[in-house]
Amino acid sequence: MRGEGGAITKLVEEFRRLPGIGPKSAQRLAFHIINLSKEEALRLAQAITEAKEKIRFCSVCCNITETDPCETCADPRRDHSVICVVEKPSEAALIEKGGRYRGLYHILHGSISPLDGIGPDDIRLRELLARLADKSVSELIVATNPNTNGEATAMYIREVTRLLGVRVTRIAQGVPVGSDLEFADNSTLAHALEGRREM
Repeated sequence: MRGEGGAITKLVEEFRRLPGIGPKSAQRLAFHIINLSKEEALRLAQAITEAKEKIRFCSVCCNITETDPCETCADPRRDHSVICVVEKPSEAALIEKGGRYRGLYHILHGSISPLDGIGPDDIRLRELLARLADKSVSELIVATNPNTNGEATAMYIREVTRLLGVRVTRIAQGVPVGSDLEFADNSTLAHALEGRREM
């Protein structure tokens, strides 16, 4: 950004570090911030600072929270015998929005990726195994992403829990609701057929 001061360039660079933000989006966000009133900009800065100061990881499920344990883990109305394992906090939030799942969660904060040098010790698998030690969990629902890393993580969880007496299930994968079969790829259709159930 020639002709601009160091502050605007620095702001654009910081926005570019955010996931999903390219150069044009970073520039748009930077100029939006600059056009805010001083009070609005300070409110935004304060919200970011406050989030960094108050938000931590739940000591039980590893989700982001302001209280420990988080509200979900502390809720006696939840089914504490079922744990849904996801890769990111945003995925637990998505499942929660569906309004049907009433069990607990476990957030791995990643997936096994040998090509990226990420092994089982680099994600929150140790914490998951610790939760299974008291034998109160009867089912693990593995909801890792349907890609190579997610599948590798799911298989690893299946292997390390095999002798613990816990039922391990995998979320169904297949054709999205509201779409036509002709638009589904071969892999999606194969998963949909494998994950079929009684009607």
